[in-house]
Amino acid sequence: MGAITSAVIAIAGVVLSWIAIEIACKPCLEQGRNAIDHSLNPDYDPDDDISSNIRAPLNPTSDFQESLADPTATVASPASSAPVKAV
Repeated sequence: MGAITSAVIAIAGVVLSWIAIEIACKPCLEQGRNAIDHSLNPDYDPDDDISSNIRAPLNPTSDFQESLADPTATVASPASSAPVKAV
């Protein structure tokens, strides 16, 4: 009877520790699982991902988007820009 009790306690300990690890590391584990899902998906092509454009600006503005639409657009003159204040 003692062996069965010890086995049940050991199994319960392993299950509870697994649950604690899953809760504590949830964000990291989700990112890793998403990466594995993407790598195992035969229909996923990272080249089709729009957000992976390395030439896209971090904070696009309407001026930038207009310049993309019109390739003959000129760069704004230095007189129209505001001076930068150094701190």
